Amino acid sequence: MQIRELDLKELQTAWEVVSQLRTKIEYKEFEDLVYDMRESNYTMVGIFEKSKLVTYAGVTISTNLYHKRHLFIHELVTDTHYRSQGYGKMMLEYLSDYAKVGACENIVLSSGLQREEAHTFYEKNEFTKASYVFVKALRIQN
Repeated sequence: MQIRELDLKELQTAWEVVSQLRTKIEYKEFEDLVYDMRESNYTMVGIFEKSKLVTYAGVTISTNLYHKRHLFIHELVTDTHYRSQGYGKMMLEYLSDYAKVGACENIVLSSGLQREEAHTFYEKNEFTKASYVFVKALRIQN
């Protein structure tokens, strides 16, 4: 087992797991978004068993007035064939150390209201519900 950062040459490998969470985007859009997010130091982290990516996390370290310096987890997903085997917990432990090295005060994430199993998982791993995230879709005029 190995936990390490992925590089841009491994986007297809990452997509095989990420697509299980981000079902409303296609690979090309994923690729474009990752390239855009690299400007904000988006980091891809994976847990590998042999050469198989089993858990993926996409994270950034940033600062704002509410969370101060924090690690934001944009994606955390374990391949369906490897769930409930401790990989998610292992990734959170790795990310906690990663955040400490990055001088972060908090780890923050947003999880869809429908993802009740994920909420239970996060609460078991010492996360608390701190707020609601509100979204307003904007119509882009051509």
